[in-house]
Amino acid sequence: MAATAAIGLCSSIGSITEVCSSSSSSRIVEVARIGCIHRDFGRFPRKAVLVRACSIGGGGGDARLPPSHRAKAASLAALEQLRNAGADRYTSEKSSILVIGLSVHTASVELREKLAVPEAEWPRAIGELVSHNHIEEAAVLSTCNRMEIYVVALSWHRGVKEVTEWMSKTSGVPLEELRQHLFILRDRDATQHLFKVSSGLDSLVLGEGQILAQVKQVFKVGQGANGFGRNLNGLFKQAITAGKRVRTETSIAAGAVSVSSAAVELAAMKVASYGGLSAAQVVIVGAGKMSKLLVKHLISKGCTKMVVVNRTQQRVSELQAEFPDSTLEYQPLDEMMRCAGEADVVFTSTASDQPLFYKDDAEKIPAAPLGTRFFIDISVPRNVAACVAEVPSVRLYNVDDLKEVVAANQEERRRKAMEAQTIIEEELRSFEAWRDSLETVPTIKKLRAYAERIRTSELEKCLAKMGGDELSKKNRKLIEDLSRGIVNKLLHGPMQNLRSDGSDARTVNETLENMHALERMFDLKAELGGPLELRSAKQPPPAAPPSS
Repeated sequence: MAATAAIGLCSSIGSITEVCSSSSSSRIVEVARIGCIHRDFGRFPRKAVLVRACSIGGGGGDARLPPSHRAKAASLAALEQLRNAGADRYTSEKSSILVIGLSVHTASVELREKLAVPEAEWPRAIGELVSHNHIEEAAVLSTCNRMEIYVVALSWHRGVKEVTEWMSKTSGVPLEELRQHLFILRDRDATQHLFKVSSGLDSLVLGEGQILAQVKQVFKVGQGANGFGRNLNGLFKQAITAGKRVRTETSIAAGAVSVSSAAVELAAMKVASYGGLSAAQVVIVGAGKMSKLLVKHLISKGCTKMVVVNRTQQRVSELQAEFPDSTLEYQPLDEMMRCAGEADVVFTSTASDQPLFYKDDAEKIPAAPLGTRFFIDISVPRNVAACVAEVPSVRLYNVDDLKEVVAANQEERRRKAMEAQTIIEEELRSFEAWRDSLETVPTIKKLRAYAERIRTSELEKCLAKMGGDELSKKNRKLIEDLSRGIVNKLLHGPMQNLRSDGSDARTVNETLENMHALERMFDLKAELGGPLELRSAKQPPPAAPPSS
């Protein structure tokens, strides 16, 4: 008996119900809990979804089955139909570019440090993300001010679910807490966001230049990672172009402060009453890029003598060579506490995932020469534990405390940011045109394969008539080159048209219309036959294989 199964989502009782109807009777059988359906098939609208169940038995054979067996068979058939419908929906849905993340604008440093992913672990993170069912490509941008995951997802809402669950699992932050601080952007909004980030428009310090270098590093790491695919490769390449253009074609970066310069400015404000930075004993823990900028800005404030504590001496030697007019004293990491005990200002900027200073450490070391010791921690995760602030003679500041420093010169550069928005819109349109043009790639491949099949078929006929093996290799090659040249010349125009990147007057819609026209004219959507078989009006497509 052929039955029609109506699957209705029953929100009130949290189950899915199947109604099998016939001319004489109807019955209701509970199929599955809604949670199971949610996991397997995604979210469905709260209305009946009609599917056709397969026949149970034949010629009234279902009457010979026990009622429980008939119900189970009908349920399985209905669920299989539902599963196929869900698969078809995800297959037909265009992949989405998503960004899921948090930043200094949405989350505190306490939360950001829990989600931070060191650069050395980016490839591993990418591999884990693309192992999910609905994530095709992935990239990680993790800095002191932001943690953002960029993905290309087959289904955007499934992609969001998989990324947020991954973030919660790897960080140990409960989903409920994480969701309160996350932002989620899709397609055009996600693309525009990355372009703004690369241009310094989304930074704590508007127009700062270090973020562009960090975006470049994401692109560089992605080249060797399995999962950083064509879409994200193009996206980050365009973002780097946008960032460069904004900095060279506008004045937004003129006089812009960085996180490091803001940290130095904050230190100068705090020790001003003690004689300024030139009178303070300064220690820098770490010798990376941020520390290099700290040294540069400290020198500009009159501090020409400082101690740099680092695990190895090589980087400190490089700093000494770059700033020969200043005194940079190297000390190994095991001397860190002694050096901190002799300092008035301690800057920390390392990649350590655990604090280097705790409350006990701050209490044990000698009092600062100026009386108050200032810890300025610009690391994420933090290098100085929050409990250090409980020590009466200590003042502790982290990256979130820099907002008061950078606010002063933000308004002027905010006006300049309007210039940058025009450039971002141009780069956004260029990227969208490029991505839309990717839809034509399969058609280009099919058209070339179609032409190549004709060329090889006709070439073999021609060579057979001309003597086949009796032809010299030279003549055979000349004829083959002639056939290739004719095909390439004929295909040049259509290929160029389909490869339109939006830089000329043709719109993307026109390009896609041309693509569909070529598919119709050459029947490119249909599967071609064997290597030498050609479709024609007189030669119908091969019959489908008989069903088993």
